Amino acid sequence: MSKLYIIPTPIGNLKDITIRAIEILKEVDLILAEDTRKSIKLLSHFDIITPMSSYHQHNEHKKLDSIIHKLKSGKTLALISDAGTPSISDPGFLLVRECVKNKINFETLPGPTALIPSLINSSFSSERFIFEGFLPIKKGRVKRLDSLKDETRTIILYESPHKLIKTINDLIHTLGSKRRISVSRELTKIYEETIRGELAEILDYFNNKKLKGEFVIVIEGNK
Repeated sequence: MSKLYIIPTPIGNLKDITIRAIEILKEVDLILAEDTRKSIKLLSHFDIITPMSSYHQHNEHKKLDSIIHKLKSGKTLALISDAGTPSISDPGFLLVRECVKNKINFETLPGPTALIPSLINSSFSSERFIFEGFLPIKKGRVKRLDSLKDETRTIILYESPHKLIKTINDLIHTLGSKRRISVSRELTKIYEETIRGELAEILDYFNNKKLKGEFVIVIEGNK
């Protein structure tokens, strides 16, 4: 029977993949990968020789019909992203929606995602939180930031190294320099780091550093 598997992949340490994920990746007919050049390293490490096809934000609309056709014809497919869980700030939502629309079986495996470890590392309240992913680059950015000003729940953002300083400055402008945040990077890797403090302090810390890796910003809710 045809089926789509949504499979999380390690965000750093390759040992964080599950045994079940490895088994399924070896058994499916095709793996849909966000970047085949990056995914081949993971697959090779676990001796997975299943064929791959690229599926990313720039081609997902164009490839959707052909993927659904494969599933309807009885193929089993797995969707993976470069790191973490597909559909969380990565491609996956459109494909899952089409599977529901076409009554195609799919299953989402549990696994790695950067937001939960970063939330716990922050020491802020984890009982209630909101995940905002990446902020808009231009259009809608100010409005999104303004909407977070009075948010009482813990806020989680993703950010790339070349936009981190701009985002911290924007947060200072909107939330004030005293709001406490926590910034985690390189989770599960050798140089994993979490820095906690007021926005102004965090800006000062990162201002003179060479920024590498993906960043998770956790913001304490407005008290």
